Amino acid sequence: MKAVRFHAYGEIDVLRVEDVPRPSPGPGQVLVEVRAAGIQPGEVMIRRGARHGRWPATFPSGQGSDLAGVVVDLGPEVRGFAVGDEVLGFTHRRASHAEFVVVDDVNLVSRPQGLPWEVAGSLYVAGTTAYATVFAVDPGPGDTVVVSGAAGGVGSLAVQLARRRGATVIGLASERNHAWLKERGVVPVAYGEGVADRVRQAAGGQVDAFIDTFGDGYVDLAVELGVRPERINTIRDWQAAAKVGARTYGEGSAACAVVLGELARLAARGELEVPVARTYPLEQVRDAYRELEQGHTHGKIVLRP
Repeated sequence: MKAVRFHAYGEIDVLRVEDVPRPSPGPGQVLVEVRAAGIQPGEVMIRRGARHGRWPATFPSGQGSDLAGVVVDLGPEVRGFAVGDEVLGFTHRRASHAEFVVVDDVNLVSRPQGLPWEVAGSLYVAGTTAYATVFAVDPGPGDTVVVSGAAGGVGSLAVQLARRRGATVIGLASERNHAWLKERGVVPVAYGEGVADRVRQAAGGQVDAFIDTFGDGYVDLAVELGVRPERINTIRDWQAAAKVGARTYGEGSAACAVVLGELARLAARGELEVPVARTYPLEQVRDAYRELEQGHTHGKIVLRP
């Protein structure tokens, strides 16, 4: 089979699509033929070696955690799945950017009818991270919550989940994404110089919670806006969070098939939109990451093996 590999830390040019042995499932595992697999900003940091202390790579390293596809083989003791089932899920083995991937059966859910492959294959990291960030700051009716990076892969889901809980949501995003935010009941605010004043004006009073999906000073902005540290959550700026006592709930705080299944059902019913910016064939993985690393992408970028 073909799979994405890199043999040393570095920039996009270290990525290769190589021929590797097709894996076999062990006990409690299934082999999935991948139809779609999302890519993540965190994978860029891992590939560059910037997360070596937390998530070291073993070379040659694969990539990818999100996936959706069709079950083609079963290991012993598998429960709940059969060959031919359409599924979505995740792996922690950095292996989903490939034509086939072995997945633990507890990390899979059935693909709801009508859920597009590219949505199913890009839902896990962004979806569970957004779910965790909203849980962390606990917005409800009467609350005003600000989301930075509100049109990105995580932010675009976080704003919708916060709105579902009845909160007023202010989304920080570039002006080209303001119309999309407005259509989903989110108050758009442009980032950049003077953003604190613009947020205060949009809030018309107190800001109760802040979800930071971007980093780059937004924890400090939340403090400046008077948000209590326990209602600030960042998935990027851990150092700033430690300094002020903010939370750092992310994917790991909601990394389970139960949450993924709930999000998939919402998306299939049209109650949660998962924007997909673009899809690329596996062989164009470098192009996919070039687009991702430019930043300000509206929604997910997905590989289609």
